[in-house]
Amino acid sequence: MNIPKVGHFPPAKRSGLIIHGTTILALATVSAWGFWNLSRAEVGPMFVSYLLAALFAFAPIPFLGYRAYALQRADYYIDRDSLAVIWGLRVEDIPLTDIEWMRPASDLTRPLLLPRFRVPGAVLGTRRHPDVGLVEFVASDTKNIILIATSKRVFAISPQNPAALVQTFARATELGSLSPAQPVSVYPSFIITQAWESPVARFVWMSGLFLNLGLILWVGILIPSLSQIPFGFNALGEPNETASSTQLILLPLVSAFMYVIGIISGLYFYRWDRQRPLAYIVWISSTVCAILFLMAVLFLVTTPI
Repeated sequence: MNIPKVGHFPPAKRSGLIIHGTTILALATVSAWGFWNLSRAEVGPMFVSYLLAALFAFAPIPFLGYRAYALQRADYYIDRDSLAVIWGLRVEDIPLTDIEWMRPASDLTRPLLLPRFRVPGAVLGTRRHPDVGLVEFVASDTKNIILIATSKRVFAISPQNPAALVQTFARATELGSLSPAQPVSVYPSFIITQAWESPVARFVWMSGLFLNLGLILWVGILIPSLSQIPFGFNALGEPNETASSTQLILLPLVSAFMYVIGIISGLYFYRWDRQRPLAYIVWISSTVCAILFLMAVLFLVTTPI
C-alpha cells in the first residue's frame, strides 16, 4: 500500500476557537467600557477603578489572541522522512528515525497527568510521567491524545483521527526514509531572542518603551493640574470645544496599544529573511507614533482655551 507524500492530520479546532473568540470579545467589551468611562470620569476613586478595569481586561487579550492564532495554524504532518508538529510559531520537525514508539495515551498503565492550566483548544505545557518521563503537550483536547517518544522527550498531540496517524506512521517506517532528515525545534521565544540580537531592533524597542512610559508618567502629572483641555479645533486651528483633562489619559493608552501591536506585528514579519525590512519599518513606525503622541499632548496642554 502506497503512502501519500504528505499525511495531514489536523487537531480539533472549532470548540477551542469559539471559546477563545468569545473570551476575547468579552474582555474587549469590558476594556472598551472601562476606557469609555475613563474618558468621562473626574479624577478620583472612580477614575482609578475604570483605569484598572480597562487595563486588567485588556492585558490577557494579546495572549489569548496568540493562542487563537496558534490553534488556527495548528497541524500535524507526516511523510516518509519526518513528523512535523506546528502550533503557531512553535515548530517541531522530528525525523522518523528518531521516533522510538507511537501509541495512544490510553495504553499507559498509569493515567497521563495533564497540564494544570488548560482550556479547550490549548492543552499546552509539560508534565512528568513516572513511566515515560517528561511529556510535552502540543494538543487541542484531551480525548485523542497520541504519545510520540523520542530519545529526548515524549510529545503528546491530539489529531482528530489518531488511528489513521498511527497507521500512516507504521506504513512510513516500513517503507523507509527517502532522504535523511534533520531535527528542527523552533520556539516563539527564539524569534524574540534572535530579533533582540539586532542593535537596531534593541534601540527601537527600548526607545518606544521609554517614550510610552514617559508619556504615561507625564500625562499622569498633568491631569490633576488641569481642569479643561481643548479636544476639537476648527479649520484655522483654533479650539472650538473643551473637555475634562482626564481624557488626556486616552493618548498614552492608545500609544501604548499601538506600540504593543507594532512589536507583535514586526515579530511576525521577522520570521522570514526577505520580510525583515518590513519588520524594522513596523517597529520604527511604532516608535515614531509615540513621538507624535508626545507632540499631541504638548500641543493640547499649551493651546490657550
